[in-house]
Amino acid sequence: MTDDSHPQSVPNRSREADCGRRIFLARLSLALAGLSAAIIAIPVVGFVLGPLIQKFPRVWRKVGRVDDFKVGETVKVDFLDPSPLAWAGVTAQTAAWLRRVDVNNFIAFALNCTHLGCPVHWIASAQMFLCPCHGGVFYADGTVAAGPPQRPLVRLPVRVKDGQVEVLASAIPIAGYAR
Repeated sequence: MTDDSHPQSVPNRSREADCGRRIFLARLSLALAGLSAAIIAIPVVGFVLGPLIQKFPRVWRKVGRVDDFKVGETVKVDFLDPSPLAWAGVTAQTAAWLRRVDVNNFIAFALNCTHLGCPVHWIASAQMFLCPCHGGVFYADGTVAAGPPQRPLVRLPVRVKDGQVEVLASAIPIAGYAR
């Protein structure tokens, strides 16, 4: 017999080979698409769930002696971040706005605006906090006066222990996790 006697045998093999290639390429495409989706999804899920899962340390940090602060005055106090890394350097420093209300009471506000986290500035002559990024304005008690912020400045717990004023340091409270 010659090859001409079975004309359908060669095309059947070709169709079977094409079908096998199609299945292989379809499965390969699905696997690569799944891998690509996982590569993108894992960091996104970590970003969304990270603050809920991770326990941010909260540490009392000394910011000065009680006598160092005048009644009615608001000052910026610097202290070490609650979880500094060995190589963090200057970035391990954070700050807060501290006001001595009266002889025994202090109020501290996070340095960051509740809109997008920019550092706010205390303007003593106006008795207001101003955010230079988008024009947020806060009264001396931290409540919103104007601009895009919807929430007041985050208050940080303050205590006096052994003649030292201490602020409870926590992660950057942009989203209110420190409350």
